Amino acid sequence: MAKAAHIYDESKIKTLSSLEHIRLRPGMYIGRLGDGSHHDDGIYILLKEVIENGVDEYIMGAGKRIDIAIEENGFTSVRDYGRGIPLGKLIECVSVINTGAKYNTDVFQFSVGLNGVGTKAVNALSRIFRVTSFRDGEYAMAEFAIGILTKEDKGKTKERNGTLIEFLPDEELFGEFTYDKQYVRNRLWRYAYLNSGLNLYLNEERFFSANGLQDLLAEEINGSQIYEPIYAKDNTLEFCFCHTNNYGDSYFSFVNGTYTSGGGTHLSAFREGILKGVNEFSNKKFSGKDVREGIVGTLAIKIKDPVFESQTKNKLGNIENRSWIVNEVKDVVSAYLYKNADVAERMLEKIQQNEKVRKELQHVRKEARAKAKKVALKIPNLKDCKYHPTKDKPSPPGDENMLFITEGQSAAGSIVSSRDPMRQAVFSLKGKPLNVLGQSLPLLYKNEEMYSMMQALDIEETVGNLRYDKIILATDADVDGLHIRNLLLTFFLHYFEPLVKLGHIYILETPIFRVRNKKVTTYCYSEKEKAAAAKKLSTSGGKKQSVEMTRFKGLGEISPAEFKQFIGKDMRIRQVNIDKLSEVPRVLNFYMGKNTPARKEYIMNNLI
Repeated sequence: MAKAAHIYDESKIKTLSSLEHIRLRPGMYIGRLGDGSHHDDGIYILLKEVIENGVDEYIMGAGKRIDIAIEENGFTSVRDYGRGIPLGKLIECVSVINTGAKYNTDVFQFSVGLNGVGTKAVNALSRIFRVTSFRDGEYAMAEFAIGILTKEDKGKTKERNGTLIEFLPDEELFGEFTYDKQYVRNRLWRYAYLNSGLNLYLNEERFFSANGLQDLLAEEINGSQIYEPIYAKDNTLEFCFCHTNNYGDSYFSFVNGTYTSGGGTHLSAFREGILKGVNEFSNKKFSGKDVREGIVGTLAIKIKDPVFESQTKNKLGNIENRSWIVNEVKDVVSAYLYKNADVAERMLEKIQQNEKVRKELQHVRKEARAKAKKVALKIPNLKDCKYHPTKDKPSPPGDENMLFITEGQSAAGSIVSSRDPMRQAVFSLKGKPLNVLGQSLPLLYKNEEMYSMMQALDIEETVGNLRYDKIILATDADVDGLHIRNLLLTFFLHYFEPLVKLGHIYILETPIFRVRNKKVTTYCYSEKEKAAAAKKLSTSGGKKQSVEMTRFKGLGEISPAEFKQFIGKDMRIRQVNIDKLSEVPRVLNFYMGKNTPARKEYIMNNLI
């Protein structure tokens, strides 16, 4: 029988309302959904959009306080003390896309929310959304459910001017979500650092900074600076930076009060300005790499009409602001070095040291590359995938490629046999990697396995060349496996910290137990899950059944057929995050440094 043809006519064409479109395609507006376990999950974007309305009011000189309250069930309220949304346009401002005052630079000169979407997305993606505006002794309130107006009210009030927004993210979209209060705190601290003098309260906990970006830098470097940080601020540009003895350079950049994790044109201009300022002062031609190695910097700019690469605003695209940032940073850096001879001396000493190390590395690199060519044309121990993202053509969301780093041939064999060869690559370690804590860069080139891993990732010159979206550590769930995982994390944090900071490093969670009866098989990730599964399967079907329980000693014991489901669409991975740069050396030294009495005591107290 012939297959019926799909009819494509006028009846198939749909026109969605703006809020319906947001619910149907939330990724276009908030980037991702998620359950709150990742700092970029949608619930934090919803919170961000609402808080930034209050921050915009502060920037315009209206309101010095924002109160945030988050209940256990996720119900959130944000109260600012700005001018309040004009009462007659309250409903339109939170429900009609492309409606808002932030198109008008007389009202909001340096706003982030320039596309009229923010609160509308919060409204559409919330089971309950309520907005109340207090303005000159009057108020107006509107309540919505998944974007549909259900109630409105207005009248007289004694409340101070401002806006109160309350919302509960829709569990139908976000599932069983939970706010991680530490992620929220980190965001609020950034708002405080960027807007010195602004008071933010989270359930009565205060977030306040008197010195802005200087406080942020001090928090991140925690006394590891080589010289006193260079700081400058005017109406549109604020920055602070210094050198440390860390590898690579690290920056925290912001546009109109929002964190641009992907950097952008303002950050590249800032980096160029530092280089030009140093070279102008020293009358030399240092390379950018030598000048920037070890820098930790903070940068915030205010511009009209910022252009971002997406609604989530993580990377700035404006090119017209580049030249003035370069010139202003250059002038500040050059003038500061002329006035502060001690800072200039320490900075140039660090740069010259960077230059010396780089030139020494050139010889080591040459030898390592020659050796690698003799061994094989292909990178040893790498089973590559066919697809790789590029700067011009990044992977679409949900379709990223990945590299599994695993221990031993047996584990690698299971993954290789069950992987998607288009987007999943495998790099197998021969044994335990070297503990690199405190080791210099030449070690990377002298150790064959580490060099191969660096080649596989293509991060020798810069982490910007990374060939994979996700680097997933796939080790056994035993003591040896955990040790190997820690050694790999030490490798990345010590030499290639930006990979962790930018969210490329993950840990694969694989089942520890298999529980099954004659009809059902369940995989469990903990003793608690095993006990629950055994109880359920032993009484399924209304009668007592025998249950078989198997413990997987290692990844190699899981058959390729089974493994396929653990690295498929339902793969469990945990992202490795850094809360503060200053914590990294302390944590690494404690766990991977010398066997101090404190560590011995910790191990004895926490043995399983």
